[in-house]
Amino acid sequence: MKKIYIVRHCEAEGQEADATLTENGFEQALKLSEFFSDVPIDRIISSPYLRAIESIRPLAKRLDKEIEMDQRLTERILSSNEFSDWYEKLRATFQDFELMYEGGESSNEAMQRIVNVAKEMIRSDADNTVIVTHGNLMSLLLNYYDKRFGFAAWNNLSNPDVFLLKVEYAHATFERLWRQEN
Repeated sequence: MKKIYIVRHCEAEGQEADATLTENGFEQALKLSEFFSDVPIDRIISSPYLRAIESIRPLAKRLDKEIEMDQRLTERILSSNEFSDWYEKLRATFQDFELMYEGGESSNEAMQRIVNVAKEMIRSDADNTVIVTHGNLMSLLLNYYDKRFGFAAWNNLSNPDVFLLKVEYAHATFERLWRQEN
């Protein structure tokens, strides 16, 4: 059985690629490391965004594991334009997976990026992998395996958040492991 732990980064100062974690976010990163204390981890693959790296750095350091960067795990680009109604625009992309705004990517395009990473991990020698990404991409990956995981589920994610994707004999299931009280 392959186990892929999908981690949404901890609380951050902003959405930019170089946005750092908040003081609370750094505390959450330590709790995240503790959360995985009894879990055997073979690989850690992360979005190259600073908030993702800082979220998983305490775990990587504790396990003496390299954080492998993967561009495919970066935040989804909704549009190159700023939208005052971005929330509604995002909701629309969960209803129409082909919908694409100027300078952005459709849900299907963004989904394909993270699904490809997950499939590579399923085919790899690693049995237990941590993938660190962003809420939108995490939601799209989970939607790939269960169409019921949509906009409302994205809206209920926390920073951080952790889901376990289990794949055995081409059958995939997932469950949420993280609770805010962690």
